[in-house]
Amino acid sequence: MSNEVTAKTLYLVGTPIGNLGDMTMRGIQVLRDVDTIAAEDTRHTGKLLHHFEIKTPQISYHQHNEQQRIPELIGQLQAGKSIALVTDAGMPGISDPGYLIVSACVAAGIRVIPIPGVTAVITAVSASGLPSDRFVFEGFLPAKGQERKGRLEAVSGEARTLVFYESPHRLRQTLADFATTFGTERQIVIGRELTKLHEEFWRGEIGAAIEHYTHTEPQGEYAIVIAGAPVSHPTLSDEAIERALIELMLNDTSRSQASRIVAEQISQSRRYVYQLALAIDLDAAKLIDN
Repeated sequence: MSNEVTAKTLYLVGTPIGNLGDMTMRGIQVLRDVDTIAAEDTRHTGKLLHHFEIKTPQISYHQHNEQQRIPELIGQLQAGKSIALVTDAGMPGISDPGYLIVSACVAAGIRVIPIPGVTAVITAVSASGLPSDRFVFEGFLPAKGQERKGRLEAVSGEARTLVFYESPHRLRQTLADFATTFGTERQIVIGRELTKLHEEFWRGEIGAAIEHYTHTEPQGEYAIVIAGAPVSHPTLSDEAIERALIELMLNDTSRSQASRIVAEQISQSRRYVYQLALAIDLDAAKLIDN
């Protein structure tokens, strides 16, 4: 794809979550070349633009005015302007304003181009040491009440790694809620001030995290990674495994394929299941089935 900015295009530009050195060259070029930058906080973004000597004019776009701004920005885009959307840190739309304007652009047939940058969720997961092949991003929890409780209960049995964002003044309460929902022994990694001068990762169990932050004052922004719920598989008898194998093989599944499927379903050794499959008299099983 060409790096040249095009008319009638909304660019979603990722910005550093702390370290200005993480700003991409492509992101800098787009911010220089677009007609307007729609910023969550123009003062905050102004510091970024000053650092990289970018003179592009800004317009505010945040959660309190986005409903009013969207028709204006869509109008500018339809008239041939190019606009870059940025938030205070990270990728627009990821726990930040952006979803509504992107949806409006899609509905209006306006091109949307993402310019990737750092995001706290990926930064935290990559360094957590917890399984990162599959994870669920929950962002910020509701502040309180049944909605908060319901969100946590909805993921209480989730086997994939969980990722949350949290502010310092709610961290202690959130850890207490995690203990209630997930138990005190679940592994947790708490990333603080990621990519910034005082970046740190605390690792341990939820119970120990509560103890740690009882004596340590929470400071900075947090990305929290929690191990998924352990997956338990019922222990099946050989007879039950054989019945599962027979059912598959009577439906024209080979012994080898049936063994693989059943072994994966019950987290059992494939070789063990295959030995049971070899001992099955399929002709006799067909007679019984009939």
